[in-house]
Amino acid sequence: MDLTPPAYLREIVAYLREREGALWSWFASNRYRQEHAKVVRLELLKATVRLDRETHPALYAAADDAARALSIGAPITLYQAAGAEGANAALWFLPGEAHIILRGPVTVALSAEELRSLMGHELGHYRLWQEEDGAFHVADQLLDSAANDQQAEPSHTRSAHLLRLHAEAYADRASLQVTGAVEPVVTCLVKVETGLAHVSAAAYLAQADEIFADAEPWNQGLTHPETFIRARALSLWSRGDDNADLELRRMLEGAVSLDRLDLLGQTRMVAVTRRLLDLLFAEPWMRSEAALAHARLYFPDFAPVTDVSDDALASEIAAAHVSIRDYCCFLLLDFAAADPALEDLPLAHVMRLADRMQLRERLEELANRELRVSKKALLALRESGADLLARAAGRP
Repeated sequence: MDLTPPAYLREIVAYLREREGALWSWFASNRYRQEHAKVVRLELLKATVRLDRETHPALYAAADDAARALSIGAPITLYQAAGAEGANAALWFLPGEAHIILRGPVTVALSAEELRSLMGHELGHYRLWQEEDGAFHVADQLLDSAANDQQAEPSHTRSAHLLRLHAEAYADRASLQVTGAVEPVVTCLVKVETGLAHVSAAAYLAQADEIFADAEPWNQGLTHPETFIRARALSLWSRGDDNADLELRRMLEGAVSLDRLDLLGQTRMVAVTRRLLDLLFAEPWMRSEAALAHARLYFPDFAPVTDVSDDALASEIAAAHVSIRDYCCFLLLDFAAADPALEDLPLAHVMRLADRMQLRERLEELANRELRVSKKALLALRESGADLLARAAGRP
């Protein structure tokens, strides 16, 4: 099975490299890596007990087996965290060194195969952070720092969160590659999450499918994806489902709404805004000085284009979250009122565009409320708008 990092991780790395070049250079620098390594080493010594191979051969055997399955040659050191409840593990990353911290009684709570799964998951994180000369780890550190800054935007926090979720999904796939079977990966996940001593993988996978058959759940802001999401994603991937990556993204990200945009989502919304303006100004009569000046408040370099198609954009907006559909309505109405000298033409124009995007009813409701256009006037414009626009375009 292919352990290519999920598309989201590749896209956020490309975004940060292009848009945050200075920050990227710092977090990728040797100086930062050395400072980070110093902090990690000190915390390991303060917060854990280091385990030696002679005293804990079964733990190291499971870790070594997982490392071989994932083609990881770095030395592995295991630690036990003090005072932790439940059975779990975590990777503390240093380039060229795999440090795995165990929490709770993992050897008692997990079977031998589940222990291999646990080690495979943590070493999956190591493998991911080593990919592309550490690019995914650089992105993780950069976004984590940005999200914890006092001036952080919600999009930074959202991006850091989504990166971690997709990294967990990658590590789950690494765990599956180590075990070669879904069952021990799922039972390990459920045991770690619930503390149950006995788990049926088949029953839990059926439960996960049942959840998605009845609803559109999405991860509720946890550092790890919901267990049922992870189990279903693993099941799809293990079966070689062609839509496994697309479904993973849908399950982790949920519906894209304006109040939950990450950095990539913001970029997509900028593109949608620009495409809407292109459609608005596809009509030559719309290109008055006042209307163009208003467009350049959005994009200083805005210039009308001549070859514009609205089919793809109309379908995209028609299927979008209600908050994005409302945004598009407000944007259209903004330009309907941008140049009073054009009289009713812009409103007729945006009503026609809204019709194609299945926004007409909402747009007319907002036009009545925000622009004080009466329902009677809207009805009359709906009936006469086509003729009005045809005359403006110079057609008979």
